[in-house]
Amino acid sequence: MIGHLAKGAQIHERIFDLAMATNPVLGDRSGERNIPAALIDEARQHVYEAAIRTPLVRLNYDGPCEIYLKLECLQPIGSFKIRGAWNAVRLLPENQRRQGVWTVSAGNAAQGVALAARRAGVPCKILMIDAAPQAKFDAVRRLGGEVVKASYDQCWQALADRRHIAMNGAFIHPFEDDAFIAGNASAGLEIIEDLPDVDCVVAGFGGGGLSCGIAAALRARGHKAKVFAAEPETAAPLELSFAAGSPQSFPNWQASFVDGCGGKSVFPRMWDLAHHLLAGSIVSSLEETRNAMRLVAERNRVISEGAGACAVAAGLSGKCGTGTIVCVVSGGNIDLPRFADLVIRE
Repeated sequence: MIGHLAKGAQIHERIFDLAMATNPVLGDRSGERNIPAALIDEARQHVYEAAIRTPLVRLNYDGPCEIYLKLECLQPIGSFKIRGAWNAVRLLPENQRRQGVWTVSAGNAAQGVALAARRAGVPCKILMIDAAPQAKFDAVRRLGGEVVKASYDQCWQALADRRHIAMNGAFIHPFEDDAFIAGNASAGLEIIEDLPDVDCVVAGFGGGGLSCGIAAALRARGHKAKVFAAEPETAAPLELSFAAGSPQSFPNWQASFVDGCGGKSVFPRMWDLAHHLLAGSIVSSLEETRNAMRLVAERNRVISEGAGACAVAAGLSGKCGTGTIVCVVSGGNIDLPRFADLVIRE
């Protein structure tokens, strides 16, 4: 696999130059950041080396709008993160990749980077939130990742600092960098190819790499569909940021079963994307999210983790309009006993 990654050095160098905004020192400081269309197109050419093209299916329910589910929960790691992780790992210069890679994650990016590292034949370490579901810990270890547990606050700080004392090798940021976002953008291209008349797309917002990637892809193709972020009521810094017009922290952040989206703050470089690419943030209650999780399971027989169900709850809220809506079921990595408790509880 390393030999395959090393092919086409001149092309790789050109694409790596496009991705140089992954270095925060070199990034755009104008306040309006974009993901280069050429970087998205190049990522699309390679994403299926690790990811699959996921289906788009209609939600079987009667309501005022037509809702479709983008089933990223069917990816080889059970979430969309393999798209961005593979693109970021393969675009690393070979001398950096050989030293191994590491990331910070609640579990989905951990699996994505671990699988990408395994395919590239390099070691991988994960700084992982200690409250993550056991299913995610187990999956990362199955993929060969070395797990170091830390608190949510420690992990969030490591994301901001891009370093941690227990980590070494090349850092793969799980949402902030152009190469990772460009990989995620491939999901947006699939959506508009499968459903050209889509009016709105909604995806969970934790760091923003999925929703902003999809929005960047639609803009690159000149598509007019609105893209909304979805956040839980217990962790909605993007809603505050839109209200304030600047990146904000969420003062009353609470952990919940919606562990794959809803961060403590909006990073400034992500705000530079989100404030002009996204149509806004739709906040759902935990009860609305739980009901969406149950609806998707009952009507479509799909297991969705909290972040994916949060996007469905936003689509059902009426705040996206009454046209054709795509809700991205971003992952299905949840402990089955926990899932059963959430969907059965009255």
